[in-house]
Amino acid sequence: MTDLGAPGDPCARGPDDGPKAVASQVADAVDRLTALWSVAAQEASLRLSPHQLRALRTVEAAAGLNVTALADELDIGLPTASRLCDRLAAAGLLERAPHPGTRREVQLWLTPHGRHVLSDVAGRRTEALATALAAMEPAERVALSRGLLGFLAARDGVVPRPEGTDGTDGDGRN
Repeated sequence: MTDLGAPGDPCARGPDDGPKAVASQVADAVDRLTALWSVAAQEASLRLSPHQLRALRTVEAAAGLNVTALADELDIGLPTASRLCDRLAAAGLLERAPHPGTRREVQLWLTPHGRHVLSDVAGRRTEALATALAAMEPAERVALSRGLLGFLAARDGVVPRPEGTDGTDGDGRN
């Protein structure tokens, strides 16, 4: 990993600082984080596939959505989404209820058991991540947090760059 000297060092320039080199490093970190995430989820009280967990989180975030909206959100076909909902309902994690305004539409809701399972998974993932973060130096955690916030802002098209921290000399020149 590139030694930036100090968190937020605007002058860090080295062969490993370019977007492609950093992207490779981030991809490796994401692979490892995904493994940590998956192991933590599999240690939960009920083992669910990543697809099932994602469906439950989607319903949690948009309670009352219908199967078509769930399929769209998960980028899967309607028959696949319907079978997924069947399995989650059979496990007591999801319930279907008639839409109050449309007789033909069915809304999806988490059951209390579904909420408990999601809470269990989230807690285990947080613990696993906290364990890894505890092994880091405080300055490294701060740098990681700042870097992730910057990444998310850039991804969303909002790049907060205080003067002089964008790799220029403060007036827009390199």
